[in-house]
Order: sequence, then C-alpha cells, then structure tokens
Amino acid sequence: MIKHYPYQSLGKANHGWLQSKHHFSFANYYNPKRMGFGVLRVINDDWVEPGMGFPAHPHKNMEIISFIRSGAITHQDSTGNKGVTKSGEVQVMSAGTGIVHSEYNRSKTPLTFYQIWIESNQHNVEPRWESKLFNTEYSSTHLPLVVSGYEEDQGQALFIHQQARIFAGKIKKGSVFEHSIRNQAYILSSQGSFKLADSNSQITLDKGDGAEVTNAKTVLFTALDDCEIVIIDVPKM
Repeated sequence: MIKHYPYQSLGKANHGWLQSKHHFSFANYYNPKRMGFGVLRVINDDWVEPGMGFPAHPHKNMEIISFIRSGAITHQDSTGNKGVTKSGEVQVMSAGTGIVHSEYNRSKTPLTFYQIWIESNQHNVEPRWESKLFNTEYSSTHLPLVVSGYEEDQGQALFIHQQARIFAGKIKKGSVFEHSIRNQAYILSSQGSFKLADSNSQITLDKGDGAEVTNAKTVLFTALDDCEIVIIDVPKM
C-alpha cells in the first residue's frame, strides 16, 4: 500500500532565516494523525540562510541523521566533535545518554537538508557523531546504502542504533529499477519527479513529496526526470 503526502500538504514553519516543511508533527506544528511512521519520528525539509543556524541545544536517546542536499552544515557538540558536512554527504549523531550540539550554515550560500530522527533501540549509549561522503554520480540501477543499524552493513554505511536502513542518491531520467523493502518505508523526492509502484497501486512523486509504503516487499521506481531519492526503511513500533 502506498500513501502519498504532497509537499503542499506538509506542516510548515517560516522563521525568516529558517524555512521548514514537516512530514510529521514537530515544534509548533501538531497533527495527531502525523506523529511518526513506526520508529521514524521526524523528517524536516529545512532551508537555512547563510550565516544562520541552530544554537546549542540538547538531545537524548535519539538517532539524528542529516542528509545534505545543497550547501554545507557545520557541527559542534559537547563531546568535542567538530566537522563540516557538505552536499552529497550524510552525518549521523547518536544522542544516547545526552549530548548538546549546534548546527550552523557558515557558508555564503543557502543550506538545504533533510533532518531525520529515528528512535534508538538501545538507550543511554555513549554519544557519537560521524559523517561520510557517498557516491554522488547518477545511477540507473539502484540507490546507495548510506545509513544502517544492521551488523552486516558495518563499514559500508554510517551506523545507527536501530534496525533501519536509509538509501539515498541520484537516479538518471528514464531509469526503471526495483527496490526491496525489509520493514516499511518512507520515501522522499529530494529532486525531480518519479513514479512509485507496488503490486496494487502507482503514484507520482514530485520534488518535496513523501510517501508511506506498507505491506509491500518491493517497489518499482521509474524516473521521469533526473532525480534524487531517499528511502527510509524502518521497523514498526
């Protein structure tokens, strides 16, 4: 089953320096029907003005993933980690026992990124942070695995404390490929348009749209444009 969430239907916030679309309830946006998707709690589609960002603030027992779409984000936290994550890179932070961090756009161009929160399956672990560059070339056959909590994927993808996987990357126009789903999946159109089909239905996702896929072992993608796609495969609660 596929359920479509067009960009225009998402929650929104406009703080001037920060413009955000919320796929689930977050901050001042509350929708009792959109509290998450299994252990996936937050997807924010954020735009940050140059020189602005999020001052130091705390997190605990949450896996926080940032998929940088354009620009760069500068991270600093209370455990001593510092780093700049650029377009095409992904950063993860396991908040664990507690961590305080800040995120800023220190560049001269706008920053756009997906901020994704996934509930941890192990509480009070030691906080950690890392980032990694993945293949930014266009593919016609598959999306790279960028985040995983499965032991067999260690060394290939960034690690999180949850039995979840995130696939993300760029797909050439006209490409048709099948993708397997282990649990259930939330799919994002970061750029371009594509058709998404399971055995019972088909929809078209445009830039900024999201879709829930449940009770399906595979989905079929057909790229109508050069696309950037994110697949978040997460267990139910």
